[in-house]
Amino acid sequence: MSLSVNDVLQMVKDHDVKFVDLRFTDTRGKEQHVSVPAKYVGLDKFEEGHAFDGSSIAGWKGIQASDMLLMPDPATAYLDPFMDENTIVITCDVVEPTDGKGYDRDPRSIAKRAEAYLQSSGVGDTAYFGPEPEFFIFDSVNWKIDMSGCSVKINSEEAAWSSDEKYDSGNTGHRPVVKGGYFPVPPVDSLNDIRAAMCLALEDIGIEVEVHHHEVATAGQCEIGTKFDTLVRRADQTQALKYVVHNVAHQYGKTATFMPKPVVGDNGSGMHVHQSIWKDGKNLFAGNGYAGLSETALYYIGGIIKHAKALNAITNPGTNSYKRLVPHYEAPTKLAYSAKNRSASIRIPHVASDKARRIETRFPDPTANPYLCFAALMMAGLDGIANKIHPGDPADKNLYDLPPEEDAKIPTVCTSLDEALENLDKDREFLTRGGVFSNDFIDAFIALKMDEVTRMRMTTHPLEFEMYYSI
Repeated sequence: MSLSVNDVLQMVKDHDVKFVDLRFTDTRGKEQHVSVPAKYVGLDKFEEGHAFDGSSIAGWKGIQASDMLLMPDPATAYLDPFMDENTIVITCDVVEPTDGKGYDRDPRSIAKRAEAYLQSSGVGDTAYFGPEPEFFIFDSVNWKIDMSGCSVKINSEEAAWSSDEKYDSGNTGHRPVVKGGYFPVPPVDSLNDIRAAMCLALEDIGIEVEVHHHEVATAGQCEIGTKFDTLVRRADQTQALKYVVHNVAHQYGKTATFMPKPVVGDNGSGMHVHQSIWKDGKNLFAGNGYAGLSETALYYIGGIIKHAKALNAITNPGTNSYKRLVPHYEAPTKLAYSAKNRSASIRIPHVASDKARRIETRFPDPTANPYLCFAALMMAGLDGIANKIHPGDPADKNLYDLPPEEDAKIPTVCTSLDEALENLDKDREFLTRGGVFSNDFIDAFIALKMDEVTRMRMTTHPLEFEMYYSI
């Protein structure tokens, strides 16, 4: 049910709400917020917005043009489950006060422009997205980076490496081995109750949960499956899911991370993204081709494969992302599609009806900004449809074990963030159609992310001491 402004103002009264928390998402994908006492939130706040300084957000406006407006979207309102004082959370668009339009670099405004572009293209009227962000729950984590050196230590009673640790309550010995987390019952799975609490919190704020379980990796890898929705709305819900996961873990005295590869030598965390395009209530991806797909769906896949290396900059936007995208950890590095093969980067899930027919893009990870990720995937798919880019034959073999001559023919995702940024720089035209992504935004995104690449390049790594110290 979509809430109206009046519904939100009634919620304020009914729940004796003290604050309204206005939220938006920055370029990197982190939610930001500002709280307003509820007595100052009336009809005018929804019509005129809330002024804030956009120059302080990384990758946004310069100091010379910093005034921006947060325009609350009442449909996104929910009662915050974590604040001591009764608080309503509302997701906002970031708007230019001079022309009242969505700010060129605001991720949610970009996602809204993508939805508008789909409708104006005539291809379809609705894009559905269903992401599956995986995450780890650790007991604690410690790291240090300074001139004297750097270190990181993950603390997890559930981890395979903790079998000889001395704990005050004793070491129970029940824990998943490496690659053994999918998915024995408790006490091997030590996180069932925390995930259940996360699921109930998600349901309380209006996000429908379909499943929760331990994932493959030791040391607390988990997944909560939630229901698909339209592009912008599903991106909103993905941000809310991250907020819930982080805060429930925090309440339990633990720490959750969506970092793709925090643990060396075990599976990383991906964010498989299910997608379909609809028109007039009809699923355009359903047909009588391979695995029940339509020609439209195959062209959409062709667009994603064609632009995958540029997409990587947006779907895998961290230096850490590429430590996950290596073969043999269920990582979808090969740019191929298949109904059976999880080593392919695009999978066609087995479904019971044409309504559920969809594709699943498997290379994205949960550091991706969901607004940018879903918009970019759709723009690549629409380019495939517009230009009838056929993806070739499906790959039903295990792509990790091909003979070298076959292996060489199958393209792969990028192997580093700087490679991905280079590809985005060269292959960007498909994103800029209909003014969805601007060249100005793409330039700013590349500059912001190259700063991360440079920091990583300049930081001495402990592994380098092992490899080079005695040479």
